[in-house]
Amino acid sequence: IQKQFLASGKNAVLVLAETAKNAPDSYGGRLEQPGDFSRLVSDVLQQLKIQKLVGKKATAGRITLAGHSGAYRVIAYILSNGGMPVDNVYLFDALYSQVDKFLSWIQQNKNHHFVNWYTNHGGGTDEVSIQMMQQLVQLRVPYKLVEETAINGNDVKTNRILFVHSPREHNVIINRPDNLRVLLENDEGVKQ
Repeated sequence: IQKQFLASGKNAVLVLAETAKNAPDSYGGRLEQPGDFSRLVSDVLQQLKIQKLVGKKATAGRITLAGHSGAYRVIAYILSNGGMPVDNVYLFDALYSQVDKFLSWIQQNKNHHFVNWYTNHGGGTDEVSIQMMQQLVQLRVPYKLVEETAINGNDVKTNRILFVHSPREHNVIINRPDNLRVLLENDEGVKQ
């Protein structure tokens, strides 16, 4: 992840927040609690200021939440009660449930950018992804579905809601090729 982030050339801060390791569920701990994400962002900014890596008046800019597999749950809860605006969500074979929270966030702002990279070699993210696309049709919210082998930077730049189907396995969907890098390199803030 760090290599893809650095290779993207983005002037940004990467925070890898880990919840429970080897847990039997996807519970996100404190980050699921109201306002705790906002406190985390404030803590990170404060440390950056103390270390003089950012100016004293620096504030959070565009926020992107990205996650693989069980990260969907904590991302969904951050979107619904994290206390901070989030601009982009990138899910990597991670849409198992909580579709209502993602749909609500998508509908809150026409500049929210949602990318769901999924496979049919896993635990059902393909079925939930198809259901979400059907709900978007019912809501008359446009999206694009593309095969991983055909995706290009323009797809990322011009589609506010993008579903990417991958023929690969669950555990390698975020890399080989560097899918996170592709998204970061082409994130210019989708405007509609």
